[in-house]
Amino acid sequence: MPGADLRPLLERMLDPGPPDAPVAARLIESPVGPLVAAATAEGLVFLEFADEARLARQVSGLERHFGPTRAGSLPFLDRAEQELAEYFVGRRREFEVPLRVRGTAFQERVWRALLAIPYGETRAYVDLAQRLGVKNGQRAVGLANGQNRIAIIIPCHRVIEKSGGLRGYGGGVWRKKFLLDLERRFAPTGSLTGTPLAGASRS
Repeated sequence: MPGADLRPLLERMLDPGPPDAPVAARLIESPVGPLVAAATAEGLVFLEFADEARLARQVSGLERHFGPTRAGSLPFLDRAEQELAEYFVGRRREFEVPLRVRGTAFQERVWRALLAIPYGETRAYVDLAQRLGVKNGQRAVGLANGQNRIAIIIPCHRVIEKSGGLRGYGGGVWRKKFLLDLERRFAPTGSLTGTPLAGASRS
């Protein structure tokens, strides 16, 4: 369950609020703990783990770019919840719910590059930076990765160190490992491909 220190924030996000508030939010239960999802009439704008200290910062960015939140139901929230349920039981490899992202031009480039990493594959931070044409830019890519406001669906968990280490993850390294293990089990090849995890076979 969300920590006591986050309850005021979650209560504010999930308050009925003014009916004209542009962003509707709800909690979604998952195997990696409660998730806070939020959407507008145009698409999903937020998906974050509900028990992490960084939630306040992520919500600040959400409200800065999209406006205040209220508890509510929108078709894109229903769709995201259904697609996540399918993902967690191995029946979905690609998400189709429309996404709306807003950040700096560089952040948005990184987030689009994350969406291009296929299910069951991993990429190194340095390789992602090279693909974006940013010399020695793995740190910048890592920072943009960490500012991703739509966890799991924009798959920042698929980016690892060149050495195969998992490095940090906003939801905790154990969640990153859980998501990669899930995708390894259901990947078409029966294993992760791309940048190999430390101690894992390259086959």
